[in-house]
Amino acid sequence: MDILGIPILSFLIFFPLVGAILLLFIKKEETIRRVTLAFALVEFIASLPLFFKFDSTSAAMQFMEDWWWVEAYGISYKLGIDGISLLLVLLTTFLTVLCILCSWTAITFRVKEYMISFLFLETGMVGALVALDLVLFYVFWEVMLIPMYLLIGVWGNPARRIYAAIKFFLFTMAGSVLMLVAILALYFINAKATGKATFDVMELYKLGIPLGTQYWLFGAFALAFAIKVPMFPFHTWLPDAHTEAPTAGSVILAGVLLKMGTYGFIRFAIPLFPNAALELMPLISVLALIGIIYGALVSMMQPDLKRLVAFSSVSHLGYVMLGMFAFNTQGVQGSIYQMLNHGISTGSLFLIVGMIYERRHTRMIADFGGISKVMPVFATFFMIVTLSSIGLPGTNGFVGEFLILLGAFRSNVVYGVLAATGVILGAAYMLWMFQRVMFGKINNPKNEGLKDLNAREVITLIPMVALIFLMGIYPKLFFNKMDASVEKFLKDFRTKVEMKADFSAPTKMVAEIESKNVK
Repeated sequence: MDILGIPILSFLIFFPLVGAILLLFIKKEETIRRVTLAFALVEFIASLPLFFKFDSTSAAMQFMEDWWWVEAYGISYKLGIDGISLLLVLLTTFLTVLCILCSWTAITFRVKEYMISFLFLETGMVGALVALDLVLFYVFWEVMLIPMYLLIGVWGNPARRIYAAIKFFLFTMAGSVLMLVAILALYFINAKATGKATFDVMELYKLGIPLGTQYWLFGAFALAFAIKVPMFPFHTWLPDAHTEAPTAGSVILAGVLLKMGTYGFIRFAIPLFPNAALELMPLISVLALIGIIYGALVSMMQPDLKRLVAFSSVSHLGYVMLGMFAFNTQGVQGSIYQMLNHGISTGSLFLIVGMIYERRHTRMIADFGGISKVMPVFATFFMIVTLSSIGLPGTNGFVGEFLILLGAFRSNVVYGVLAATGVILGAAYMLWMFQRVMFGKINNPKNEGLKDLNAREVITLIPMVALIFLMGIYPKLFFNKMDASVEKFLKDFRTKVEMKADFSAPTKMVAEIESKNVK
């Protein structure tokens, strides 16, 4: 499928880059904002045919492009999407539009550089989600790092933005270097085994790797992705990055960049090293559970609204990892759905915090109270998003958490019970936060004259709320797109771990998973 004679995936990758180059020649700030919004809107509209033209009955990669990039070294420009990456690409293009809208008045200096950074970031995000060559994926993975570093370091909170930006850069870069080493090791292992030089992921999936080697390579990939998720105990960069970043930076960081870690596990780490993933399933699950409970408890103690939402991401992403490593249909489907849910719900929370910060220039919970009396429209949106975040039935959060808990219980009852406590804690800290900010008496005179949401802010939040209810009431629309891909992922996983040609498979664990799925 082409757009203006350009294959659609290539168009989606490079169209934002064209916008960024165009902005170099525009001087007027208002024009820069309008042109950036126009490019983001066209990008989102251009991504919609992926959803409507996608063949839901097929688990194969679709809209594929495959050309040699550096043929001598087996590096190709190979792109494609399945039901998993499809939904994440749409989430990326959708959230980018809202990020530009919410930056309209919040960003007042170096507007051109800010908008260029955001469009450049979109190119990196879309590219990473559709790349099917490991070198190409790594290039886009690194491309994402630069503009996000700038967004935090230049337009973040002046007090600690440099510290947060450097911490974000160092953590991410440390994991990336190890992943690069593992990519090169895979290349040489494949070349020795098959005599073929390639970084093609689809070809490397077929490679039989001894279990001992799998441990090392899985560890390198998993560390890079675990830092990005971020999993406990690699999470410490996240609260600082979220707190110091501008509102749009926090939205895109929570909505898309964190999902690069979870997507990396399901696209690369698990399919390439299935036996190591299965053997390490208890470790990953325990770390995910610690993240769920730890993130919820620390959120409950936060005096800063934005920091509270940031720590809640550690808890929510713990559910994503727990469901993924349950290795059953319910868990994996719930994991992917929760990736989307987190992008919508937590992204909305950051938008809401940003809107109240623009009015009061404080994020401390103690500085608020009784806001619902003077900002009823704001209070309504805030309530809906809060209920979505805690997983109220009828909202998107309920569907994802329910499936993850179901998958966790089928995998290990203890895991399921511990994960359920995270749901209770999540409801406690979110509702307590909402009560302290929105209800009670207005004790601070500065809150009495607060203006309610303007038209631009309402337009920004309405699509988020619409998705909250659409995904909660009619999840089939989204599950239809991912069903075939999830089943193929699990089928291939079980097939690979049962193979005994080149390595010893943990057959007992495989049998247990298989029997539970049959039941």
